[in-house]
Amino acid sequence: MRKIYEYNRQEAVQYAVKWALDRNKRYTDFEKMGGDCTNFASQVVHAGGCPMNYGKYGWYYNHLNDRAAAWTSVEYFYEFITNNTSVGPVGEETDLYDIEIGDVVQINFEQDHKYDHTPIVIDIKAGIKTLDKILIAAHTIDRIYYPLSNYDFKKLRFIHIKGFRI
Repeated sequence: MRKIYEYNRQEAVQYAVKWALDRNKRYTDFEKMGGDCTNFASQVVHAGGCPMNYGKYGWYYNHLNDRAAAWTSVEYFYEFITNNTSVGPVGEETDLYDIEIGDVVQINFEQDHKYDHTPIVIDIKAGIKTLDKILIAAHTIDRIYYPLSNYDFKKLRFIHIKGFRI
């Protein structure tokens, strides 16, 4: 098994804070094409040092017509990050208590099996971790320092970014 390198959570959060209410022109804005949340989450994870994976079912973005589904799709992002054994980010589903800044939350708004939204954890207030102490940044409906508890959701899943492989 190849070594897992450290994810730079501070760099990831700095990027998220800088671009939460704006758009980095290097990337297409998917707002009017189904939502920009996972594109933004991927940018943040990449800013934390995780290299792109240019494999057939990888995680990468070059431009609108040359990108992996995992870069912009909620479900494909989850599948790639939690199953990746190659180059790029490596993550695992975890619980509320093991979430850290720079990690990812996915939200299911309906009573179904499809997750709909991918915000990034940018701050966790001191004390026992509760949803109101986890603050996120997100695109689609742009948010910054927004309490996770403010969402009206059916289910949540937390993805801890363990690091990356090169």
